[in-house]
Amino acid sequence: MYQKTHKLNKPVAGYHLLLMLCEVDGEFPTSEGQVIVRYLEEQFPFRVNLDEEIEFLSTLPKAHYVEHFDNAMNDFYDDSTPEERDNFLDFAVKLVKADEVITKDENALLNKLYSSWAPEFEGN
Repeated sequence: MYQKTHKLNKPVAGYHLLLMLCEVDGEFPTSEGQVIVRYLEEQFPFRVNLDEEIEFLSTLPKAHYVEHFDNAMNDFYDDSTPEERDNFLDFAVKLVKADEVITKDENALLNKLYSSWAPEFEGN
């Protein structure tokens, strides 16, 4: 059973989301890695060690991907502004388009982001 260990801060939650978008189709092409590097450069102006995050995600059973994706999505949302979410969605779209193939699973996760972060859910 999957148990959330702690709340992720916004940049780390975004990193988890992007890595999961990369991994959901079973491939991790260089073009997608480049999008993640740009995200990291923008979100972390200094060098950070993300080894623990990579280890966690690499050992996360596929059966728990959607639940962890939801948790990371909610953690990012809680700490972000609408503009930051829009900026992140741009990264997510660039990521899934980077290899010129958008799989059904990638599309499902993108749709989850868009529908969960839509303006009508912001209480306005």
